[in-house]
Amino acid sequence: MNHAHGLRLLSTGVAAAALVGMLGMGTCSASGMAKPPAVGEKARAFTLSELGGGPVELAQFTKAGPVVLVVLRGYPGYQCPICTVQFGEFLGKAEELKQTGATVLFVYPGPAEELAMRAAEFVKGKDYPSHFRILLDPDYSFTNAYGLRWNAEHETSHPSTFVINEKRKVIYAKVSKTHEDRAKMEDVLNAVGGK
Repeated sequence: MNHAHGLRLLSTGVAAAALVGMLGMGTCSASGMAKPPAVGEKARAFTLSELGGGPVELAQFTKAGPVVLVVLRGYPGYQCPICTVQFGEFLGKAEELKQTGATVLFVYPGPAEELAMRAAEFVKGKDYPSHFRILLDPDYSFTNAYGLRWNAEHETSHPSTFVINEKRKVIYAKVSKTHEDRAKMEDVLNAVGGK
């Protein structure tokens, strides 16, 4: 693997958490597990498949402007109603986000089997703009690499929101330890506007 191109998380379910530690490309806790990126840190590179499309990389979006990275709960046996509300809140601010030049990447994690079908169910009937992208995280490769795996019964990932600037620096981070505690749109817009 070429270190200059960063860690690539492929939709085949690479053991990304181990690779992050081996390459020294992320912050790890004392237990050796990856920790979520904090404000001021460089966001770890990743490649994930887009729902209905091919692979995309974080770098291709940060080159064009700020990125809002929203990690959803995926399908823990049901479509998370709070994720649905959160997606609706972002849709309600889509034009304001577009004016800042931001791309919003929604990561939908879960077991590889049926993941694309479940993600398609999540956005069914929702008309979302081109600067909103739905990315698939099969078998939690991205979630583990970003230290966001909520490894408990009926859980998938800690719902989280990051704002990443053009230099791939994290300028806002909200990692939720509960289902309800999500990033406030006002905070996200302020972070994106501040770049």
